[in-house]
Amino acid sequence: MDGMPWRYADHASTSTSTSTSTSVGTVGAAGAVGNPAGAGTAPASAFTAPVPVPLPGTAGPLDTPQPLRSHGCWYPSVDPSGRYVAFICDRGGVPQLWTGPVDGHEVHLLDSDPHPVKEVAWSPDGRWIAYTTAPGGGEHTRVLCVRPDGTGRRVLAGAEPGSSAYLGCWQYDGSAVAVTVAEPVRTPGGAETEERPVPSEPGLADPRTYTTRRPAGWTARDGRAVLLGGPHHGDAAPTARTPGGTAPGGTDTDRVPEAAGVPAERDGGDGDGGRGDGAASKEGGGTGVVGGGLAAYLVDPLGVVAPALLAVERGAATLRVCDISRDGRLALVRRGPRGRREALVVRTGDLRTTFALHVADGDPWIGRFSPDGGTLWLRSDAAREFAALFAVRLDGEGERRGLSVAAERADCGLELLAFGHDGHTAALAWNVRGATELEVVTVDSEGGEARPGPPRNVPLPHEVVTRIPRVGGRAGLVLALSGSQRRPGVWWYSEGSARRTPWSSRDEDAVPPGRPPVRPVPLRPTARDGLPLSGWYYRAPGRAPGVPAPCVIHLHGGPEEQERPVFNPLYHELLGRGLDIFAPDVRGSSGHGRSFVDADLGTGRFAAIEDVADCAAHVVVAGLADPRRLAVMGRSYGGYLVMASLVWHPALFRTGVAACGMSDFATFYAGTEPWIAESAAHKYGHPEHDRELLRELSPMTRVDALRVPVLTVHGEHDTNVPLGESEQFVRAARERGLQAALLMLRDEGHDFLRADSRKLFRRTAADWIERHVAG
Repeated sequence: MDGMPWRYADHASTSTSTSTSTSVGTVGAAGAVGNPAGAGTAPASAFTAPVPVPLPGTAGPLDTPQPLRSHGCWYPSVDPSGRYVAFICDRGGVPQLWTGPVDGHEVHLLDSDPHPVKEVAWSPDGRWIAYTTAPGGGEHTRVLCVRPDGTGRRVLAGAEPGSSAYLGCWQYDGSAVAVTVAEPVRTPGGAETEERPVPSEPGLADPRTYTTRRPAGWTARDGRAVLLGGPHHGDAAPTARTPGGTAPGGTDTDRVPEAAGVPAERDGGDGDGGRGDGAASKEGGGTGVVGGGLAAYLVDPLGVVAPALLAVERGAATLRVCDISRDGRLALVRRGPRGRREALVVRTGDLRTTFALHVADGDPWIGRFSPDGGTLWLRSDAAREFAALFAVRLDGEGERRGLSVAAERADCGLELLAFGHDGHTAALAWNVRGATELEVVTVDSEGGEARPGPPRNVPLPHEVVTRIPRVGGRAGLVLALSGSQRRPGVWWYSEGSARRTPWSSRDEDAVPPGRPPVRPVPLRPTARDGLPLSGWYYRAPGRAPGVPAPCVIHLHGGPEEQERPVFNPLYHELLGRGLDIFAPDVRGSSGHGRSFVDADLGTGRFAAIEDVADCAAHVVVAGLADPRRLAVMGRSYGGYLVMASLVWHPALFRTGVAACGMSDFATFYAGTEPWIAESAAHKYGHPEHDRELLRELSPMTRVDALRVPVLTVHGEHDTNVPLGESEQFVRAARERGLQAALLMLRDEGHDFLRADSRKLFRRTAADWIERHVAG
């Protein structure tokens, strides 16, 4: 690895602070830590600033042997030289942190721990790589950093039991990284952990007889759930009043709030401006969930300078620092629940919010300050059907001077936004009916109107761009790509041509020899109320045209996810069994405009359940699917739709496979993570105010109508949708004399991340469906 820029001298600290455990300061114009006169400080009950915790080195050898013939590489981050990439790869059986050159074969494993890695960010000065892991595969995450040569590994946030943390942006000089910390949810009298025997091996289990480990605090979450209220952004400092205003063509629902931290009322929601999945607590006698909130800090990886507080949210669903101006005076913060996200401009010197605007769901990296700090570029769908590129002109205090739409398309949304380090080159990824169209533009915000120059279209070897870590510089354009016939990989553009990095999986390794990948075709069903729907149909190889096939209706999660033409090993497992697949976007899915995303709110969820039946009817009427051999399958919200479809339309499907789905909203709210419950309230309904609606929408309410066999699948450590949601549905099915089973995956959470777990899941599910449908 000759010539690798992997060892850097530590910068000298200019701070005289020696405390890293309790100091809470603010960031001044030059980025130094302090507490200027008049700035608010966090109350005594606020979060304790994170302390770096050194860990033993676990770097692996170069070119570690890969037990997986076909692997994925994703979430790349490029070093300052443009020669090397840090990325996530599952070639060792679990998503881990690797580095490698863009044009060489040798790769380096930086963290061999078995904890799945979720995010990666190389520091602008090249000295550190920050990353997020999920210990035990569960939902609680922590932020670590490591030197590019594998030394100096340490936990920056999330080391405290019960806490969770995730990455924000780096400061431009690389001296600190922003992290968001979720304080532990505490129960009066102390959290409890219920330890019970578990099956010795992953596999089918009997929920009437087996027991499993429960997360701390589970037994406290067994009563009525209410959302947390109280102060939100700015409760660590006085808030500033900002003038109201609307986006171009906007309405009052997208007005900049009169008082920072008090968002305008939207959508008839809970009115807290917070989130949508929400915090669960218990009222009345007995123990309950207490607290819940997020705090964002700037953290020095060496721990020499005290962490600097940037933002606090009580009872928050999300809070992420997306960018910091080059002079350190302003921070761009994304907060709020699904469907109600906001971008905030925060003055770091006094923690005052100077600007707020509704922004789109999806990729959390919503924007960037211009090099002079005079313009904020934002990906937003404020008062629009589709997200566009907004240019927000700011004065020296961070107040808004003007706002305009800089780039837009009439029938599709801006999905990803990335900038070069110089701040004058931008990449715009547009979601066009599920596929990506990518263009690179020059942006100029120095005086006058901020607007991009003529776009340059970039041809893509895959259908979908999932991340853009590098725009311009020596490496040119670096992209994470995925497609229907290829494993996720990292590509870079040199001399106008796209090149796959040598350590990304080859196309011919995507599926076993002799079984070619299947390219899906788009379908356009219509719902019974006239709403246009869409989806992708996969035809099993070798089937003669015009012959109706056994078919699986596969439903994505979210609900705001979107079905994309990307490689899915589960689909290829099912196709190899002779099963066709139709993967639709029912109402509530993203990628089709804001109105479509919101069409399932409230009582609209009943229509979303009917959409599943309408999609099944469409493929039957089209002559593609055999009406006597239909199955339904999905994960997370898709798992909920599976259970709902089986009890709302008991004669339509022969069987169902529901992974990590909610079977009863009351028990879901009582058992989920506080920040998940806060965010879910906007999307599904408030557990108290909408109790009767949620009861009617819960599959358990209609479980007597169930008529067919059902398989549920769940991660052992899922605290997003607790394991009990699958247990009670299977138990109820068996009590009614139906065949039902639960596959519990060890060391997994809401997302199945380990290769052996994913393989067990897809083979068990395919066996189940084949047994009940294909014959």
